[in-house]
Amino acid sequence: MKQLIVLEYPKCTTCKKALKWLEENHIAFEDRHIVEKNPTKEELKEWWGKSRLPLKRFFNTSGLKYKELNLKEKLIGMSEDEQLELLATDGMLIKRPLVIGNNFVLIGFKEAEWKEKLQ
Repeated sequence: MKQLIVLEYPKCTTCKKALKWLEENHIAFEDRHIVEKNPTKEELKEWWGKSRLPLKRFFNTSGLKYKELNLKEKLIGMSEDEQLELLATDGMLIKRPLVIGNNFVLIGFKEAEWKEKLQ
C-alpha cells in the first residue's frame, strides 16, 4: 500500500489530535502542511472523485477565510471546476485534516471513521 498522505495545519487542534491518534496507532503517514504545500486543482479533483462526497465537504466552512469571502452564498453559483480552482488557491479554505489513501479520502477527524478505514 502506498503510504497515507495527511494534509494538515500545525496550529489546528483537530489536526494535532488526528496526528497523535495516527502515531498512537502506529500508522505510517506522509505529513503535508496544507498551506505551505497547498493541493493543486488536479490533486483536489482526483481526491474529490475518490471520496465520493459532495465537493462542498472539502470546504472549511467554519474557517475565517470561508466567511470573509462569503462562500456560503457564492458557492451556490459556482461550477465544480470554479470551486476546485478556488480550493487550490488557499489551503485554509480546505477542511482538515485531509487523509488520502489508496482508495479512500477522509475529511476531518472522526475517530470511528478513521478506525474503520485505517486499522
